[in-house]
Amino acid sequence: MTDETRWLAPEESAAWVRLVALTELLPGALDAQLLRDAGLTHFEYAALMALAAAPARTMRMTELASRTNATLPRLSHVARRLEERGLIERFPCPEDRRATNATVTEAGLDVISAAAPGHVETVRANVLDALAPEQLEQLYDIAGAVLARLDPDGRLSATSCQFSEAPADRVG
Repeated sequence: MTDETRWLAPEESAAWVRLVALTELLPGALDAQLLRDAGLTHFEYAALMALAAAPARTMRMTELASRTNATLPRLSHVARRLEERGLIERFPCPEDRRATNATVTEAGLDVISAAAPGHVETVRANVLDALAPEQLEQLYDIAGAVLARLDPDGRLSATSCQFSEAPADRVG
């Protein structure tokens, strides 16, 4: 029996280790700022932002799960916490009583408004400002290539929402 494992070359291993470190450290940095400024996790903030951007600030929970790259059970747990804080409301979908809708409340919009400046600064300070314009373009392409492998059917739509559209020079 032959060993057919495609072991990582040194440059592949180095890139992989850096990617893993990034995926482990960045969520903590985002959560720390949002917890400090708004008492929200990054996931909670993303859910509120997705609702705020939706028509009538309302969306089916299944669509919100897709927009936040979450499972429905995880989103339901988080939605319960946000609802307890008065940041969202959930109610039966008028078009399909089997489905549940969520809407962001005025209090939720206020929390987003208060948290957004610090969040944007944290994103800039930790990621965007570290990159030259061509590196930002490369990051967009690299992330797209990996996401295409992780979600080949495009079931998770967060990568296609208005907050992550292609750079202006890439459209068309």
